[in-house]
Amino acid sequence: MGAIRERDQVACHRCGEEGHCVRGRGRFGLMASSCAPCWHVFANAMAEADGATAAPRADPGPDDVAWIEPTVCPECGASVRVYPTTYDRWVSLSTLELPAKDVPEVFRWRLTRLSGRPPVPTDIVAVRVRGTDPLPSEAVVPAHRMTCVPGWGVPQPTAPA
Repeated sequence: MGAIRERDQVACHRCGEEGHCVRGRGRFGLMASSCAPCWHVFANAMAEADGATAAPRADPGPDDVAWIEPTVCPECGASVRVYPTTYDRWVSLSTLELPAKDVPEVFRWRLTRLSGRPPVPTDIVAVRVRGTDPLPSEAVVPAHRMTCVPGWGVPQPTAPA
């Protein structure tokens, strides 16, 4: 938990700031409280290290069904799935799961369902596979940047004759 000061206020674990903006951050409790500036520094560093640099998906309108379809990579034209990470950034993942033996360690992700108070899953987040290596046959979802080949699959303009 963040440091507790007198008057029962929680302080930022990193800089010591107190106030209403200091709280637990991320998609689930991370055992520390942060102010907004410290959290953004931490989350952006994690996102850069993990390659989680995708833009969040737009909120669908009431009549919009485009959110059902996979997003298309602007670089290679392949279908990708965009998911939030546990640290509130977004990552583009492949649409196929592969055995862990076929995916380099830095590109391995898993999709995890978070549940709210009732036992009903409310959100799916992408979690980087770290710490314990999965079994070689265990399924993981590779990051799209592993398979992205810019210009491949995207129609190229033809030069005038």
